[in-house]
Formats: sequence, C-alpha cells, structure tokens
Amino acid sequence: MAKVLMKGNEAVGAAAIKAGCKYFFGYPITPQNEVPEYMSKELPKIGGSFVQAESEVAAINMVYGAAGAGVRVMTSSSSPGIALKQEGISYIAGAELPCVIVNMMRGGPGLGSIQSSQSDYFQATRGGGNGDYRTLVYAPANVQELVDYTMKAFDMADYYRNPVLVLGDGMIGQMMEPIEFKETEKMDLPEKDWATTGTKGARKPNIVNSLRLQAPELEALNQKIEAKYMEMEEKEVIYESYKLEDAEIVFVAYGTVSRITKNAIDLLEQEGIKAGLIRPITLWPFPNKAFAEIPATAKALMSVEMSQGGQMIDDVKIANEGRLPIGFYGRSGGMVPAPQAIVEAAKELLGGVK
Repeated sequence: MAKVLMKGNEAVGAAAIKAGCKYFFGYPITPQNEVPEYMSKELPKIGGSFVQAESEVAAINMVYGAAGAGVRVMTSSSSPGIALKQEGISYIAGAELPCVIVNMMRGGPGLGSIQSSQSDYFQATRGGGNGDYRTLVYAPANVQELVDYTMKAFDMADYYRNPVLVLGDGMIGQMMEPIEFKETEKMDLPEKDWATTGTKGARKPNIVNSLRLQAPELEALNQKIEAKYMEMEEKEVIYESYKLEDAEIVFVAYGTVSRITKNAIDLLEQEGIKAGLIRPITLWPFPNKAFAEIPATAKALMSVEMSQGGQMIDDVKIANEGRLPIGFYGRSGGMVPAPQAIVEAAKELLGGVK
C-alpha cells in the first residue's frame, strides 16, 4: 500500500474512520483542532455525524450516549479540555461502555500554553475522574504509530467495554510524516447485546447506568471491572527495548521525547558511554516487566519527560524496585528537551554513582 503524507491530527481522524468510527463529538482547543476539522469534513461523506458541542462537558456526555447505543465513537481534546471531560469518562467506565479519547497534550497547569507537554501523565494513568477505574493508555512516538494505535484503540475499547485513551502531544499532532493504513488483524469481539438499540419486542429493555445505590451492588461492579483491568495488565502491555545490551545508563521515555532520547543515546555512544532505552507504549498498564531486561552493566536509570519534576518517574521507581539509582531530566511549559542536554544530565548522574 502506498504511503501518504499526513499531519498527525488529521491522521488520527483518518485512522478512526478506517476503524469504523462514525460519530465524533468535541469542542475546539489548540493544538488538536485539526482532528475535529477533519472529522467535520469526512464523517458526513460516510453517513456519520460530527457535532461541535457547546462545551467539553457536553461533548463527553454525547459520547456516553452514542457509546450506549453500541456505535464506534470518539472525542478528542487537549489537556484542559480533557480535564473537563473527566467526570464523563468516569461515568462511561462505570457504565462499561467503549469509546476512544484522544489527548494532544499542551503545557499547564490551567490554560497554560499551546506548546507540547507531557504533564498529563498522572491524569491519564491514574484515572483522572472519581472512583475505582482505569483506562488503557497508548503513547505513540510517531505519526505511523498514532494511526496504528488509534485503530487498535477501537478494538480494545469494544473488547473490554471500557474507554481507551490515545495520548499524544502538540508535536506529534502537528508534525507531518509518511504513513500507511495497514490491514489490522481481526479480533473476535463480543456481540454488543447490552446496547440500547430498541427491543423490537424481542427482549427486555437494556439499561445503561453507572449508579449503584446498594453497596453490595457497587462493590460487585468494582470487582467486575477490576477483573478487566487485571486482564489488561496481563495481556495488553506494550513497550520497546532499545540498545539495552551492556548499557551503563538506561533511559525511560515515551512518545515524542523517546525519539529525542534516542538521539542522545547516539551522542553518548560517540563519547564511549553505552546507553539504552525502555519506551513504554502502554503507559497504563505500565511495562514493569521490561525492567527485568536491564543488564547487570547498568549503573543508573533516568526518566526523561516533558514535565516538571517528573510524573512517569513514579512508575519507574515502582518498576525498578529499588535496584538502581534513578535520575530525572525534564523540561516543562512547552520547552522541549535537547539531546545534548540529556547527554549532560546522564553524564552528571553517572559521575555521581558509586
């Protein structure tokens, strides 16, 4: 199949449509505006519907309604917009409904800036809204992966009856790269016999609801969805190991920052320092088992992020289990880490390790 040059945000929309998405509800916010723009043009051509809601809160509740009817539906936004959607995401998870949510992160807190950031890691991996729930979180590093994991997200959402989050940033949303729309492996997905499609006199009405006023009923729901999350942790972890052999320092980075970190690894090699990378592709479930691959030559780990003080570093500490010293290098507010700066931080960390 021939490759086509596309901007990341538009590629998200094209991938969603190819995956069978026919409904999109959203509200404009930079730097993801090309996603709703693309969907507004393309969905009517296939008999789908695009609605620009009056707010992010309205948009996610429209997603709730469409998901309850059993259709493939998506919304997208950027950091503060995703924050406004958190209540609805919790409701959707509690009602066990499938949908795909795209977050092209920007700097924060608050309105922040329109530049790239990774400061929504906590929000994405810790639930964000209220209650005991999780979302499967994909963190693509290039536009091709953005396409691949957007398409995969729809299957995963249907399989687990749960929201799935695709986490990018302003860089990947705005960059243009050649991509191809690969044929995906067909999953054996369960029938949507829970959907509110009308009884036609053939069955009892389906009720979509996250409310459980009786404590035993709510605990049973929590136990049921927890079993799904345990299955995700067992089956859905994805990561990349890069140049770990004989590494003295192992970086941990995700998304676009992982590409910058690979450049830093090349620079370190030129100075005779062997370095490797663990790149989580699923941020939740986090690839704890990847850390068993760290060689005995490693003296330290370093989390590299576009966040202040580090957010992923907490998961790195959990996965590390106290075996190696952990350093951090990050930029925030829209500032992008430079490869040479990562190199200098790594050398400083190694110099302090006894």
